[in-house]
Amino acid sequence: MREIQLERLAWPEIRAALERGFETVVFACGATEQHGPHLPLLVDAEIGTRTAVETARRLGKCLVAPTVRIGCSDHHMAFAGTLSFRRATFDAVVTDYCRSLAHHGFRRICIFPSHGGNVAPLSALEPTLRNTVGDGTEVIVDTDLMGLMAVWTEGVEAAAGLGDKVGGHADIAESSILLNITPDLVQEGKAERGYVAELTHEDLGQIIAEGLHTVTPNGILGDARGMSREIGAHLIDKMAERLEEVFRPV
Repeated sequence: MREIQLERLAWPEIRAALERGFETVVFACGATEQHGPHLPLLVDAEIGTRTAVETARRLGKCLVAPTVRIGCSDHHMAFAGTLSFRRATFDAVVTDYCRSLAHHGFRRICIFPSHGGNVAPLSALEPTLRNTVGDGTEVIVDTDLMGLMAVWTEGVEAAAGLGDKVGGHADIAESSILLNITPDLVQEGKAERGYVAELTHEDLGQIIAEGLHTVTPNGILGDARGMSREIGAHLIDKMAERLEEVFRPV
């Protein structure tokens, strides 16, 4: 295949790929939301696309559907520019994605959230997705947010000894990944320390009920300082490695 992203292929190429056994497809559910004063709104969407591509390459005979670029981001709406789907809208978009992919002959649909706010919605939606595509297609949804956080913390520690700066949003991990993918969009000089204490259940409840800004006024969970392209490359590899394990047929 000269290309594995659906949107970069012509329809006869996709049909030919399906006929050659490319019956697995993977896509991310990202977001368009604030990521501190130093990163653009496209962080989750771009990380999702890059991770999906790297995962598909590892799986083999796998194509990549377009990332869902808006997610459930109501808790970020205090920050200018953030876009957020209502839960019903998000559910409808992802369901129609899967219905379309199954219609064309994809028999394994692999979905992962590249935005933490999509974890709970995807987990609840999974049974509906399976019913929608029918018995001939398998839907696998990864919703292990703690697994991803462990990859980030362990990866940053292994690459630079700075695992304590990982907080989960616009931190050294996300900043390094984006610095590797689109360095021209990262304003390193504006990187800051955000909320660095361990998030409690009370903190999480406050974030969901009142907004992230009530816990971290600059929109960062963790510390963005110390980012590097090398850390980013290491994390991309580790994230794809983890998803390969999740999505590879047993």
